[in-house]
Amino acid sequence: MAVAIRLSRGGAKKRPYYRIVVSDVRSPRDGKYLEQIGTYNPMLAKDDPARVSLNEDRARYWLGVGAKPSDRVLRFLDAAGVVERAPRNNPKKGEPGEAARERAEEKAAKLAEAEEAAKAAEEAANAPAEEVVAEEAPAAEEAPAAEEAPAAEEAPAEEAPAEEQSEG
Repeated sequence: MAVAIRLSRGGAKKRPYYRIVVSDVRSPRDGKYLEQIGTYNPMLAKDDPARVSLNEDRARYWLGVGAKPSDRVLRFLDAAGVVERAPRNNPKKGEPGEAARERAEEKAAKLAEAEEAAKAAEEAANAPAEEVVAEEAPAAEEAPAAEEAPAAEEAPAEEAPAEEQSEG
């Protein structure tokens, strides 16, 4: 017969109270058990000594006979010093899920685009000021050539709106 040391729930709705019991693995959670070896009241504070009460001698006996404790009961037995529990390591516990990672990547992409746009706007604001200063010196020496170029550019620009109006 396979025997387990596990919790059996009692108490009212939303007010749990557990017995630490030794029972046949085939019996229901709150069903018949062989022996009650302690209690667990999760409603009490974590530092309260009455939160978990355990008959350590009986727990050792049942472990010696071959009873398998549940994960939660194994924690209680480890805290009481009855059994040594191997620490578990779950490195992925703190990692976000797929959807959260996708949202973070989208947010990072938007921030990068915003930063690039801000840099481009800043460079555009700074660059024309430097170019105007650089162009003013040659423009003073070649004043007649500079005046002819804009006149040639203006003529086609004036004709283009007239064509657009007649087409539309």
